[in-house]
Amino acid sequence: MKSPHRVTIIGGGFAGLNCAQSLANDDRFSVTLIDQQNHHLFQPLLYQVATASLSAVDIARSLRAVLGKAQNVSVILDKVTDIACDKNEIITEHGSHSYDSLVIATGARTSYFGKDEWAKHTYGLKNLEDSRQIRHQVLNALERAERCDDIEEQKRLMSVAIIGGGPTGVELAGAFSDLVRRALKTDYRRIDLKDFRIVLIQSGERILKSFSEDHSAYTLERLQELGVEVILGPRVDEVKEGYLHLNDGQEIQAETLIWAAGVGASPITECLECPRDRGGRIEVEPSLAVPGHPNIFAAGDLVSLTDPDGKTVPGLAPAAMQMGKHVAKVLKEDLRLQKTRYADRYLTLRPAYRYKDKGIMAIIGKNAAVAQTGKMKLKGFPAWLAWLFIHLAFLIGFRNKLAVLLSWAFSYLFDKPAARVFSICKEDAKGEPNSGAK
Repeated sequence: MKSPHRVTIIGGGFAGLNCAQSLANDDRFSVTLIDQQNHHLFQPLLYQVATASLSAVDIARSLRAVLGKAQNVSVILDKVTDIACDKNEIITEHGSHSYDSLVIATGARTSYFGKDEWAKHTYGLKNLEDSRQIRHQVLNALERAERCDDIEEQKRLMSVAIIGGGPTGVELAGAFSDLVRRALKTDYRRIDLKDFRIVLIQSGERILKSFSEDHSAYTLERLQELGVEVILGPRVDEVKEGYLHLNDGQEIQAETLIWAAGVGASPITECLECPRDRGGRIEVEPSLAVPGHPNIFAAGDLVSLTDPDGKTVPGLAPAAMQMGKHVAKVLKEDLRLQKTRYADRYLTLRPAYRYKDKGIMAIIGKNAAVAQTGKMKLKGFPAWLAWLFIHLAFLIGFRNKLAVLLSWAFSYLFDKPAARVFSICKEDAKGEPNSGAK
């Protein structure tokens, strides 16, 4: 009996997990999924963990639990350090793994556009640890402001600056406004949370530039109603601890600096010799194979692709899920064609990936959102309801769906966040400022 085709998947995000699920219990394949984390993370709701609306366990689920019934799929907790393409082997911190086909789905990392030294002064938002650190930083800054007698220092502690006016930046800004002006408004005695400053900085002419101009204008107006200070046009040209300088001369003092301005490909892709875009993302072939490496595929946020219909594939969860399923489809078709008279040219017959646009959405605090798909556009409360139900539907596992639904219902009715617990760290006990270093 012929040995099963060995497929190694690096990354258990939307792309990697959907690829593994599509190959599950297919005896023709032996699948190994490797990830540094033991869980699949629902990234679209990370900002709600960062702003104390949800707990980490509400948006994450064990990869082993998700794939437990897939007899041909193994999950390994490890970090990939190198890819030896000539040997069809990947190297990890604890060993090596041979493959017949490799799927790289490691997602994206925060990009500082060549200014990596800024990372130690800011927070990104790509994983659970990032979200926990942001939540701790903001809540702890409020505690320090409560016991501080210096008015100027209080102002700095009660300031959050968010760099990047895309969906992540907008959703964080709206959620922070809800947190301090609704949920926490009666919790402090020495500080007035109406003075809490939220600054959103976007170097372009408008926020949410991937949305329609009407939606961008609505979002700007809504954020300003929530008390968010939106700065459009100037770019950040200097970042220090608790300090931003813009290229128009503005200076911003804020205890918490959050970087939501750019993404780049995972460092592991540097092991491959292949074309990349300016952000380091892999410019894949239409089938999602890596150019020059017919048995290696890339999927998810690390991919740069315009599909055959001329649509640029966005870095969104639905696109990553579709790509993961498409890679599994290609692998299955490869095996089928190799048994036919087309075996000598099966590579040229691989199906091209076509992006099915599911639309884009962004929430702007309580009761307001924007959503658009095709010619249909929603804003305000109807878009907010659509956002809630769609994100709830995409969560994996009944327990997660129920936990998130109950948390949202409680927060909506009582304006009290569900995840405000944190502990004081040694630096805070000494009264020294938190550096924000990750």
